Formats: sequence, structure tokens, C-alpha cells
Amino acid sequence: MNTVVTSREAILDASRKLIQDKGWAAVNIRSVAGECGVSVGSIYNYFQSKAELIAAAVESVWCDIFHFPDQEYCFDSFSDCIQWIFDSLKKGEEKYPGFFTLHSVGFVNEDKSGGKQLMAQSWEHIRKGLCMTLKNDKNIRPDAFDDTFSPEMLSEIVFSLILSEMLQKRNSGSSIQEMIRRLIY
Repeated sequence: MNTVVTSREAILDASRKLIQDKGWAAVNIRSVAGECGVSVGSIYNYFQSKAELIAAAVESVWCDIFHFPDQEYCFDSFSDCIQWIFDSLKKGEEKYPGFFTLHSVGFVNEDKSGGKQLMAQSWEHIRKGLCMTLKNDKNIRPDAFDDTFSPEMLSEIVFSLILSEMLQKRNSGSSIQEMIRRLIY
């Protein structure tokens, strides 16, 4: 058995594979070591605890599903961005069955420091992408935003609605799209 893992990413790849094949509950130090073909001690070289490993694995899944495309300002409209997010949700549910449940989100929150911080970083990436896209949408009515209602506020509201839709497994986004159309276009 190999005793050295070449990278932290190799461990996270193995963790994502376990989540895909067996669900997030299958991720633990021993199973990830087995998937990587290394000793349990090798995993501890990268992660100090099971909670740290799981938090990083879950963050890795979120990043895999919701990473915005690399091109800056790649969406023509805020509405296109929302559609992309819901398409990503559908693909994520297919790739990682059962990942989007209240139980899995609650599981990450068991690690009060690391899990919350990593999740906050992933979600902040999505919120920033939403806001950037909103600010660059040339089709928005000129009077849609003012000092009392900003693009940042709408991005935060839309992000909360997306999370709600995701957790309720209503992944079409049609009601959010209609609200946006009526509100800003």
C-alpha cells in the first residue's frame, strides 16, 4: 500500500467519488484512505480530523457544482445566470444524488468553525458572481435600483431564494425568473 498521497486534491477527488457512489455519509478517514490506496496516517497529513476532511469534501462538491465559468462577465443577463445556477443544481443532483438535503447541510454545520467557514466561502463566491452579473446586465431598467434597493440587496435575496428552492428540491427556478423579470426588466 502506498503511504504517501501526492496531493490534498487527490484526497478531495477520492472524497467526491465516494459522495457520488455512496453518499456523503461514506466519507471518513478510513474510506478515503482506501479509495486513495494509502494508509490512514497519510490522510492525517492533510486533514487533522474527520470533521475537517468532511468539511473540505463538501466544500469541494459545492465548488464543483457551482463554480462560475472562468470567463469574466460570461452571462448576457442576470436571468441567464439564474438559469445556469438551476441547470447546475440539476446536474449536481444527478452527479451527487441526495447531496442537496437539509440533513447534508446540517451535517456540515456540525463542525462549527471549519465547516461554516468553508461553506461561507463557497456561498460568497456564488453571491459575488450573482451581483457581478446583475451589475453588468445592460437590459435592466434604469430605475430598477436606487439607494434603498441595490444590486447587492437583490443578489442576496435571489441567493436565499435559490437555496430555498434547492433544499425543497424545486430546481426549475421559474418563479424566481418571473419575479426577476417583473422587478428589474
